[in-house]
Amino acid sequence: MTARRGRVAVEEFRSEVLAGNPLGDSPVRRVPVYLPPSYDEKPDRRYPVVFFLVGFSARGLTPLNVDPWQPNLPERLDALIAGGMGEIIVVVPDCFTRYGGSQYINSPAVGRYEDHVVQELVPWVDARFRTRPDRRGVMGKSSGGYGALVLAMRHPDVFHAAASHSGDMYFEYCYKPDFPRALNAFQRAGGPEAWWQRFLEKPKKSGDDFPALNTLAMAACYSPNPEAPLGVDWPFDLETGRLRDDVWARWLEHDPVFLVDRHADALRRLRLLYLDCGTRDEFNLHFGARIFARRLRELGIPHEHEEFDDTHGGTSYRYDVSLPKLARALEA
Repeated sequence: MTARRGRVAVEEFRSEVLAGNPLGDSPVRRVPVYLPPSYDEKPDRRYPVVFFLVGFSARGLTPLNVDPWQPNLPERLDALIAGGMGEIIVVVPDCFTRYGGSQYINSPAVGRYEDHVVQELVPWVDARFRTRPDRRGVMGKSSGGYGALVLAMRHPDVFHAAASHSGDMYFEYCYKPDFPRALNAFQRAGGPEAWWQRFLEKPKKSGDDFPALNTLAMAACYSPNPEAPLGVDWPFDLETGRLRDDVWARWLEHDPVFLVDRHADALRRLRLLYLDCGTRDEFNLHFGARIFARRLRELGIPHEHEEFDDTHGGTSYRYDVSLPKLARALEA
């Protein structure tokens, strides 16, 4: 007997808040929406909805890619539902920028991506599909895991459960190691602007570009300056590399490990707060997750924290853990 499958509607959404964004990125985004197997059969039924936030350099369509070794997101959802998981709608926003990503927050250097998700996509999804507005979750991996935590902290009336896989946190460990490598790349190119132009012109982008690209993107999110070249204030001196304490302090204002106390009440309201990370994460995010989880324990905030033996990439199998947890929390 063939297992019943859901379907994916790829919707074109024209954003008003992203129109005229500083990087000139298109305000028209393609948004995949997974509709569970019974959606078309039961027109009176409403479903919990989960917003799935992709990681840095990915787009909304990325989780639909076919992988010969493991299921893509719709295939994974079909299998989980066939195995007994409650049916949910899953929405994948596209918050990509020319710099590789937005961290799902507002920035005058890249655009209003937090507003795009919360003020535009959430009400649009509720109007377009049969959701349960009182049962809404948010999840993601890496930068998407960061976005899931921050959006849940800031908008507890919008998101009622959150799951973060290898989310960016404890910036001292996850971003600082890239600074010298980014600075070397900038200096070899003749400065950040020259490096950026060369990057755009390169026919092949590679992993060697990541430290500089990631540092540029994060500076655009955490220390934007629309009046400066590339729209950023750098957290280090571009000649000596010495850390600029005032700019670095602006980055830390966005670090989840330092946001817990400020948003403790919001986190306590969540039906589920789940986080995990591999113990061999190349960006040291397992340490950030441990710091975050310890502070949650100290504050008496209910949560689940898990570790597993793996690195940063290729861990989408962990969605088999978080998605059923989210479905159960949102069904209750």
